[in-house]
Amino acid sequence: MWFGIDYKDPGQYCARDYQKLFRQFGMQPSMSRKGGCWDNVPMESFWGTLKNELVHHRKFETREEAKQEITEYIEVFYNRQRKQKRLGYLSPAKFTQRYYTTLLAA
Repeated sequence: MWFGIDYKDPGQYCARDYQKLFRQFGMQPSMSRKGGCWDNVPMESFWGTLKNELVHHRKFETREEAKQEITEYIEVFYNRQRKQKRLGYLSPAKFTQRYYTTLLAA
């Protein structure tokens, strides 16, 4: 997996072979605490949005093509253009810019 993060059921991380693969590819496992289904809510929401808005509508010919398209979606569209209700209908980049402008003005 080229993103470097993998989300799985915590029980799957106990397998020695699975841990070896993580080390081999320099990946970091991500999981909730036992019984803590809300720990990864922001990331789960993001992955759901990414899949619904891009991945499920495309068939990528190569991993490189998928990597380029997903990177462009995140860096160009999601971070800079996609307005989000929870950010007052601003893009993440605009919200961050406004935050720091306000912080510096104070």
